[in-house]
Amino acid sequence: MSEPAPLTTDDPGQVASATPPAPGRSRRLGDRGLAVAFVSPALLLLLGMSVFPLLWALYLSFTDYSATRGGPAHFVGFGNYTAILTSAQVHLRALTTLIYVVGAVSLQTVLGFSIAYLISRRTHGRGALTTLFLVPMMLSPVVVGLFWRFMLDAQFGVVNSMLGSLGLGQVEWLTRQRTALLSLIVVDTWQWTPFIMLIALAGLTAVPKYLYEAASIDRASEWFRFRTITLPLVWPLLLIAVLFRAIEAFRLFDLVYILTSGGPGVSTETLSFHVYKVAFLGFNTGTASAYGILMVLVVIVLTQLYLRYLNKLKED
Repeated sequence: MSEPAPLTTDDPGQVASATPPAPGRSRRLGDRGLAVAFVSPALLLLLGMSVFPLLWALYLSFTDYSATRGGPAHFVGFGNYTAILTSAQVHLRALTTLIYVVGAVSLQTVLGFSIAYLISRRTHGRGALTTLFLVPMMLSPVVVGLFWRFMLDAQFGVVNSMLGSLGLGQVEWLTRQRTALLSLIVVDTWQWTPFIMLIALAGLTAVPKYLYEAASIDRASEWFRFRTITLPLVWPLLLIAVLFRAIEAFRLFDLVYILTSGGPGVSTETLSFHVYKVAFLGFNTGTASAYGILMVLVVIVLTQLYLRYLNKLKED
């Protein structure tokens, strides 16, 4: 039996070619190439807007550079950092900032969680109440500062008018050292308590209902259910909200600028406002850069310690 003859064709175009495409022929991008093409613009923008200014400020912090003085900057080493860390004025501003942060964040946490707990127990009108409480957080800090500056005015403010109608004396809220910092804490609490309330409300609504049902079957009291079910489950989420608010309060500037401008005297001059005065009123750019770097380092160290506590709490 004869073997079959191999297939042949006179048209070479009908034969499949196994040779690779020519080097000049275009090829489609792979998944990795597409990812790089889409991520690169955002990454370059992030480097240009965030990383480069931080590195430039780090360089300026080791110099005596001034934005208004001509000539090159001179390297001074750790002179700016030494002057800052040994300055009694800086210690006073740091104490003022600490009092403000602890007072404002503590008050916001207590009020925000209390409001969220009361709202979570309602079955009707919960959405309307939540939206109403969120209004202050939606306003610009400059608008809030101007709004409260008129309300706390010693002569024509609404607050003193209400106190006068109740037979109480007028209070110089923004022009006395004892009440100026308290006024800042109250205004910041009024604006940012809804932030804590919103996160706490999300945690309260996520608590499983069967836990409360089991506690009701066992005839557990309201305080026992709050202490053993509600608070332990919401506490980690509440601590994250406290972390965000503490970082924001630590770098407070706008309310101080609008309400008191750091006064009376320096009683409400926080670290951020002091950096503004050093940089844009004293034109000591190198010293102000050192202030900024130190503040970033403080926030990073405290945040890392706080996150370690959160991780330990999660493991327990």
